[in-house]
Amino acid sequence: MADDSCCSPRRDPGGSVSPGVPLPGTPGGSVNQSVAVAALADSSSPASSVLERVRIEAGTFLMGTEDADGFPADGEGPIREVSLNTFDIGVTAVTNAEFAEFVEATGHVTEAEHFGWSFVFAGFLPAALRKISQRPPATPWWCGVSGATWSHPEGPDSDLTDRTDHPVVHVSWSDAVAFCTWAGGRLPTEPEWERAARGGLEQKRFPWGDELTPDGRHLCNIWQGTFPVKNTLADGHRGTAPVRTYPPNGYGLYEVVGNVWEWTADPWTTNATTPAADLTPNRAMRGGSYLCHASYCNRYRVAARSSNDPTSTSGNHGFRCAW
Repeated sequence: MADDSCCSPRRDPGGSVSPGVPLPGTPGGSVNQSVAVAALADSSSPASSVLERVRIEAGTFLMGTEDADGFPADGEGPIREVSLNTFDIGVTAVTNAEFAEFVEATGHVTEAEHFGWSFVFAGFLPAALRKISQRPPATPWWCGVSGATWSHPEGPDSDLTDRTDHPVVHVSWSDAVAFCTWAGGRLPTEPEWERAARGGLEQKRFPWGDELTPDGRHLCNIWQGTFPVKNTLADGHRGTAPVRTYPPNGYGLYEVVGNVWEWTADPWTTNATTPAADLTPNRAMRGGSYLCHASYCNRYRVAARSSNDPTSTSGNHGFRCAW
């Protein structure tokens, strides 16, 4: 697999570090979410009817790419015909306001809260906090920050003021599954995600076509400038953008590329033709994030893929639901 550590840092020992001091409430292992998910059956879920969704009718599309800009080692190809049944998918990524409603209704405690820390982009932190935070050696723009959670995205001194309509971040795969279960749904599969993200276009790089900035317009939230030291903010956003900031694709979905990585239901594999032969414990993610840049992580194309350990959390991890 191509190096995707810039895309989404890993909590597991093979790909990341944790803060150097023991943290209160840190369990030292993966959180058992089965009890939490089971408990959702007793919780009323207004989100099951409130979350806006679109219906994608049954049909066939061409999945994957052999684009020269792609990463063959990520298993983006070969291009293949895939048939899907009818499904619904969220118009936007799940927002902070929606996740807060879920937490209020269920008492859900996220994995970042259990572990006591999560990854934050170093450029968002004050110098004093950057200095004491441990960083993955290969990607020092990520910091393991004590107290960083979905409701405190840059650590204990931060909050969600003016960000209720931003996508929720610092959520693990299990956190996403728990929310979708509460909302009467599930995470989308990779083929569902890609078909929905394409918006009815066939074999285009982006949800709107092949050109990243047609007529000079920025249509997604990614990094502009020199990564990771200078972001020109040409698209108007330094971190996450509110959902519905950019025009929707042909199916009415917003921010399917850029903004935040989106968890999918599927285990990671790079073998598209016989996936059962190459499954890993990691989970596939799609869409790229506000930290993606052509010089290092050109994964904001609709066929681009990445993965992470399902317990990993960071300031650019999010999700949307399917039904």
